[in-house]
Amino acid sequence: MSEFTTFSALELPEPILRGITELGYDTPTPIQQRAIGPLLEGRDVLGEAQTGTGKTAAFGLPALANIDTTVRGAQLLVVAPTRELAIQVAESIEQMGKFMRGLTVATVYGGAAYGPQIKLLKGGAQVVVGTPGRLMDHINKGTLDLSKLKMSVLDEADEMLNMGFVEDIEFIMESVPKDAQRALFSATMPQQIRKIAQKFLTDSVHVAIEKTQEHKANITQKAWKVTVLNKNTALERILETTDYNLALIFVRTRQDTITLSDHLQSKGFKAAGLNGDMNQAQREATVSQLKAGTVRVLVATDVVARGLDVPGVSHVINYDLPNDAESYVHRIGRTGRAGRSGEAILFARPREMHLLRRYERETKGTIEMMEVPTAREMTAYRLEACQKRLADVVANQDLDTMRELVEQMANDGGVDMKDLAAALLFEQQQTRPLFVKDDPKPRREARDTRGDRNDRNPRQSKGRNERFERGGERGNKSPRAAGAAARPGKGRDMNIEFDTYRLNVGKDHGARPGDIVGAIANEGNMDSRMIGNIKLHGEHSFVELPKGLPAAIVAKLQRARIRQQPSGMMKV
Repeated sequence: MSEFTTFSALELPEPILRGITELGYDTPTPIQQRAIGPLLEGRDVLGEAQTGTGKTAAFGLPALANIDTTVRGAQLLVVAPTRELAIQVAESIEQMGKFMRGLTVATVYGGAAYGPQIKLLKGGAQVVVGTPGRLMDHINKGTLDLSKLKMSVLDEADEMLNMGFVEDIEFIMESVPKDAQRALFSATMPQQIRKIAQKFLTDSVHVAIEKTQEHKANITQKAWKVTVLNKNTALERILETTDYNLALIFVRTRQDTITLSDHLQSKGFKAAGLNGDMNQAQREATVSQLKAGTVRVLVATDVVARGLDVPGVSHVINYDLPNDAESYVHRIGRTGRAGRSGEAILFARPREMHLLRRYERETKGTIEMMEVPTAREMTAYRLEACQKRLADVVANQDLDTMRELVEQMANDGGVDMKDLAAALLFEQQQTRPLFVKDDPKPRREARDTRGDRNDRNPRQSKGRNERFERGGERGNKSPRAAGAAARPGKGRDMNIEFDTYRLNVGKDHGARPGDIVGAIANEGNMDSRMIGNIKLHGEHSFVELPKGLPAAIVAKLQRARIRQQPSGMMKV
């Protein structure tokens, strides 16, 4: 098949064409032009292209076209180096196949409970996307049957090599049926990747896309190191004190878009989320609100933001960092367009600080470290802003009727005028208090830079690093879990105020502290250091979590499963 210039030129099933049309796909990228044809013809493909060039659609579209949704069982297997990338790939494939009746996509990765994953796999998910370690576990346990597999894909193969997953990759590829089609995609082609390709690919087509440098826009790049403040507080302060036209905030998952946009709305910001679960009408309505200025903060994932064309983005905030430098470049490139200046801000945890150098090399720019306003500075800012707003009202509005009303209310209620004014001011600042609570005290630097076991940089550990990421999922032998009856709360070191929650799972179910930490951290997208003491009993447990958890997170944690038991989490 020759290269094509539009997706409509491909003989793809109508439901797939509908899906990519809704996603805004029109003109294929170079890797898609050169890889889709051979894959549709059943050839093995070795693809060499940077992240962000459209590789997921390059293998996803041919794979979906070959899937029979009336047959239950894995027909497409995608291996990704990290849980974040696995989630993104799964979401993208799910959206491309949105109109394929009966299509089920399963995402399997470490740190998550086995129960829901096994249910999807046993239920016959046709698409399975996962990280090496967890995929190996499911293959060994017999919960992942590859006998019906039609295509296997290694995505970001060089990254898996760097993370020490060579043995895992070889095990998985050896488990793939001999007659299944294979594809390997990598940004670079070191010798070991070429050896893997030679070993597992048959008569493959090598597709190499030259790396292109994007035009360097007038973008100021800044980074804030996540320390004593949580990300939500930092984001609120930045948005409140920054003169932005439209802010685009990147998060990791679809659920994050809902949780964070709801939180920002509760704080008085004109925010909206954009995610793959929204239908076309909802997406178009959100974009219209953005263009009209009724929404000024958009929270989105990389997947749905792809193809989004909204003018006037003045600030891009990387609430969660992308998987690679190329994706970072694409993200920040959404500001500073048409000759305008723009600002990109990223939130980096201590373990992620090394990524800044990569971003600088990729953008050929400099990332300046910044500080978020302190509680004292925010109090001063809000008092000054409030005074200015009131002075503007006095200067520009006819207040005669309001003065008479205030005098009448004071007289009728026997209230002093100053007390009445103070009461009105108190009511006005309920959503955004004028006096901000003191910031938590800084932790010791050693504790800040070390992080906990789940926070380690995979490149700094040896062997199959995903097992550390998963809190020791294989055998569940993490330091938190092994033989522990209670877990000293790391949140204590951060001066966090806690609420206590009861869980309907305990020792009798085989639960250990590590199981509870893993489920809460993963399902609630919560730093494990924010979890306090855990007390295990026979049929229930108690766990301390930060005060003021958003209702959406609490609801999600109530549905989470620990040791195949619904948590039923309730505050006590």
